[in-house]
Amino acid sequence: MKMDPSKIDKDEKLKNGDYKEYFKNGNVSCEGEFKEGERTGQWKYYLANGQLKAVGNYTHGKLTGDWKWYRENGKLMQTGSFENEIKTGIWTRYHADGNLMDETEFINGKKGKVNKY
Repeated sequence: MKMDPSKIDKDEKLKNGDYKEYFKNGNVSCEGEFKEGERTGQWKYYLANGQLKAVGNYTHGKLTGDWKWYRENGKLMQTGSFENEIKTGIWTRYHADGNLMDETEFINGKKGKVNKY
């Protein structure tokens, strides 16, 4: 069985410990921790200009808990939660000026009620 290349390091071992990837310009593109080849704990993703793009948690390599996404201007773009990589609960989106755009309810990954503002 061939191992997923994103889970192994340059020595062909499962990734473990703190991890960072970089853009060509030298800025960090993402940072977090691996445990036995799986993303775990809090991870941060960045735009090429160094601004935070997204932050959230992984458990056993799967998106879990609350996540936040940001725009290039640093303002919040979207928030939402995952349970085992499935969208759950209320997801909120914001306009570029930071004002509330809409809220969407997800139940077992299925889009439910949407409130627009």
